[in-house]
Amino acid sequence: MNKNELIQKISKDAGLRRAQSVRSVKAIVGAIRETIRTGGKISLTGLGTFKVKARKARPGRNPKTGETIAIPAGRKISFKPSLSLKKLVKNSAV
Repeated sequence: MNKNELIQKISKDAGLRRAQSVRSVKAIVGAIRETIRTGGKISLTGLGTFKVKARKARPGRNPKTGETIAIPAGRKISFKPSLSLKKLVKNSAV
């Protein structure tokens, strides 16, 4: 599902006009992005938790040349699915 499909689904399920759904999706994505940018944590019941984690500096290897390189410390986004989402995926038939 892409962003446009999500907007259509929200419009249909919530009984909103498309413009209202577009604003809603943009507001939600913007709020998540801003919270992640500032290092915050977002917990959505039934979905999971987004948070920023620190990553240590480590040695790496250039796959083309085999040369050892230094990978600097940084931050990464982590998503931990909720237990109900895990169960939903585990019990669904493909």
